[in-house]
Amino acid sequence: MPTELNDSNFDAEVKKADKSVVDFWAEWCGPCKMLGPRFEELSKEMKDVSFFKVNVDEAEETAASHEIMSIPTLIIFKKGVQVGKVIGAMSKDALKEKILHALK
Repeated sequence: MPTELNDSNFDAEVKKADKSVVDFWAEWCGPCKMLGPRFEELSKEMKDVSFFKVNVDEAEETAASHEIMSIPTLIIFKKGVQVGKVIGAMSKDALKEKILHALK
């Protein structure tokens, strides 16, 4: 199950995780609602990766510092360093492939 992050805990949690994926989303975003269940399924399948969610309306500083211009946007981190970015909703399989590719 993905963990909700905010402006105060984002940096610490992402740096603490060896591999992580962060879903930047908003309640009003239709494509975000489509991606949400797929993201949650992947969090259960990919046990060696930490999955986080950031509501861009509640964590505006974090969204701005990561240059989130459209949502959903997923940012993939390895030891706290960004190694990939995925913009838009997609199938679970396509999403998993992009995450695995970025974490190689």
